[in-house]
Amino acid sequence: MAFAWKTAGISYNRYIAIASRVVRRSLKEDKRIIAERRGVSELRFAKWENGKQGESKELNAAAIQAQVEATQSS
Repeated sequence: MAFAWKTAGISYNRYIAIASRVVRRSLKEDKRIIAERRGVSELRFAKWENGKQGESKELNAAAIQAQVEATQSS
């Protein structure tokens, strides 16, 4: 038996993010606001070359930019 998220063609991390968002949205207003604040994360990364750190970028912005570039090249 295959997992539903594998069958749908998404990663486990994406599956957990979707499930978490559904649970947060099902909460009552006061609890939902608190839970949504906890669900927000800001990740940054930097590429290292020759022992030096490159420019630090926000992960979400870089992912969106990569998706746009991928659709334009297709």
